[in-house]
Amino acid sequence: MKFHAIRHVMNPPLQAKPPTFSAQEFRAALGMFATGVTIVTARTTQGGLIGLTANSFNSVSLAPPLVLWSLSRAAASMAVFSAGSHYAINVLAADQKALAERFATRGADRWAGVGFDDGAGGAPLLHGAAATFECFNRSRYEEGDHVIFVGEVERCAHRAGALPLLFHGGRYYTELPL
Repeated sequence: MKFHAIRHVMNPPLQAKPPTFSAQEFRAALGMFATGVTIVTARTTQGGLIGLTANSFNSVSLAPPLVLWSLSRAAASMAVFSAGSHYAINVLAADQKALAERFATRGADRWAGVGFDDGAGGAPLLHGAAATFECFNRSRYEEGDHVIFVGEVERCAHRAGALPLLFHGGRYYTELPL
């Protein structure tokens, strides 16, 4: 039996071309993708409440049950979410627009008068949410100016018949049947 050596040719790694658009144009184009609105919540190691509005939520896998969301590297809450074992993703219902705005505002007293129950690892589950996902903080990926968090869902719940809060083009909407 005769063996022949196979020579591997290494191609230089492919790279993306520089963008031909501004950050503002990119943001406007992304805004054309309608999303749901979530508030991601957790507790600090001292038991303090943390939460922020995010629309970067998506499913990843059914088996095991995985979801993802992303957070700016510059976010004040990055250390808490990076180090914590659990967080909750609260999918907001149409009547929770004010809550979405409050949790998106810097310096606001986000938790004043907000009803919640403790979920896995103490992560707050907001009353009235259309759905909740209680997640183990499984993995993180640093990409660009954000960190992508992948959570393994330990428990989930939904409120049957709840209308979703949607975000499109910089504005909030509710579901309209076609």
